[in-house]
Amino acid sequence: MKPGIHPAYGPVVFRDSASGTAFLTRSTITSAKTVEWEDGQTYPVVDVEISSASHPFYTGTARVMDTAGRVERFERRYGGR
Repeated sequence: MKPGIHPAYGPVVFRDSASGTAFLTRSTITSAKTVEWEDGQTYPVVDVEISSASHPFYTGTARVMDTAGRVERFERRYGGR
């Protein structure tokens, strides 16, 4: 790696604004807002709209679309050319 061209890589808290869950990880993203974490240290915080804690696919509340009608309509319209 070339010195002096890479962004700083450090601890950052990502906070899900939908569920209130927060994750401490490492990233190159920066933020002016900070939060005091459970270990007593202050870290930059980035608010995200959705994460695995609130996404319907990961929480098990996802709805399955009925695509059978769409497939049948496609087959009728284009006749399996």
